[in-house]
Amino acid sequence: MLKNLLIAALPVLALLAIPLLLRPGTENAGNGAKKHPSSNPAADKLVIISAHNESIRYEYEQAFRRYYREKFGREIELDFRSPGGTSDIVRYIADRFEAEFRRYFESDPANGEWTDEIAAAFANPRTDTDPTASPAAKRARALFLASDVGIGIDLMAGGGTFDMARHAARGYAVDAGVKERHPELLSPELIPPQFGGDNLYDPQGRYYGVVLSTFGICYNRDRVAELSDPTPPAAWRDLGQTRFFNTLVLADPSKSGSANKCFEIIIQQCMSEAGSPEKGWENGLNLIKRIFGNARNLTDAAGKVPHDVATGNAVAGMAIDTYGFTEQEWNALQFGGEPHFFYVAPKGGTAVSADPVQLLRGAPNRPAAQAFIDFLLSPEGQKLHAFKVGTPGGPRRHALRRPPIRRDLYQEKYREFRSDPDYNPYESGASFTYRPKWTAPYYSLLRILLRCIALEPQPELQSAWKAIIEAGGPEKVPQAYAAFCRLPFAYSGAAEAAAALRDESGLSAVEVAALCRRWSDEARQNYLETARLAREGK
Repeated sequence: MLKNLLIAALPVLALLAIPLLLRPGTENAGNGAKKHPSSNPAADKLVIISAHNESIRYEYEQAFRRYYREKFGREIELDFRSPGGTSDIVRYIADRFEAEFRRYFESDPANGEWTDEIAAAFANPRTDTDPTASPAAKRARALFLASDVGIGIDLMAGGGTFDMARHAARGYAVDAGVKERHPELLSPELIPPQFGGDNLYDPQGRYYGVVLSTFGICYNRDRVAELSDPTPPAAWRDLGQTRFFNTLVLADPSKSGSANKCFEIIIQQCMSEAGSPEKGWENGLNLIKRIFGNARNLTDAAGKVPHDVATGNAVAGMAIDTYGFTEQEWNALQFGGEPHFFYVAPKGGTAVSADPVQLLRGAPNRPAAQAFIDFLLSPEGQKLHAFKVGTPGGPRRHALRRPPIRRDLYQEKYREFRSDPDYNPYESGASFTYRPKWTAPYYSLLRILLRCIALEPQPELQSAWKAIIEAGGPEKVPQAYAAFCRLPFAYSGAAEAAAALRDESGLSAVEVAALCRRWSDEARQNYLETARLAREGK
């Protein structure tokens, strides 16, 4: 009984611990991010919340200090904070803005009483146009957007445009003024507004892409050679093949925004191949289920996947390009220039998305935050991401190997300095077109759906997939595979499902939880039936 109580209390304790991890004056900001609030009292301070790894944080700090000193004649210290992956950061920002706005709201008796309705409405962009919203809800929304309420953090760096676009719509982020200060940057010749169907920056200036990100496959050559078919994986569908059973490492899409984006890309590619979103939705989700059936282990961060593959703990996995290239470089150094670890772009193409930065409402040091954004978009900041260690303008210790968002950094004159001179996402990503209308409205739904049909019932899923494999594969047991492929709803039902999960749906938290539980239970029963039918040879 005590053990069960402790397990049940862990999520609550974790949430309570987050503010302590992010509190000013501590030495550890989470994930090894050092803070030094009192090392130089005269220096300007900049607080950044980010899931970036230690290498990126180090190079950012060293380069921006030099940039800031030369430009403004002052010292600055960067205070990085991280409660975990992107999903954890998003939840933290939302919770903190609600707490701070409530404090601001209740400080003036004229605002009236704080209610659940106001809590749900103040950061909800639909409040502005919702004819059913009460006058009190609309006033609270307008008050928030007119305020300078902040959470003690200047910037969010990294995490993808989806989450930052939501922050912008909710009012957590504000215009950083790049268009006014540097209109020349936001041109098709330097930074196009869109690429491959995805925004590279917000038209209203509330986030700006800094580098480009693509998603691909990483594999360990030695471990692949041990398989029944030693052909390296080259396409997303390869990871769903039976030969990869119990060999893959995957990032948890409910915790990693980049992992969720990768699975969205798989569905998009299946939609393109099928010629329709309806069939592609079914094909994509069932491919993802096979991939999860092949999983050896799951991680809470996408950056851990390449390391597990490189060390041989897994045969293959999915990776962001920068993590894949970096791990391949380190692996080559370890093996005398001959890497055993490889990162490849999948056949059929992959989506190109921006890794952005945004200015948060109520930033404690807005001028320094704006300077940091300007730095990241400047030639100095772009070279830091793309150049080799020790080259003019390059990083000091760690090659970041991140494709710059500025087109001019791909010019031939920079080729000898770039870590990956032959890699240009503006060219390699041109074969794949991301269609936002197909899956973007269901991005949050996808995160929950994958948790319900692949993560929570993963033991049953894997047992079912194993039974199919032992029976000779899907073709040998069509009834079993049909049960394996059942989904909670078709593509035509995705809009209704997404609406049910939104705060304004009218469903209580208990009802939403019950809905998700039903999806999980149904999936679990389907996998149990799959295993039975496969053992019967059906």
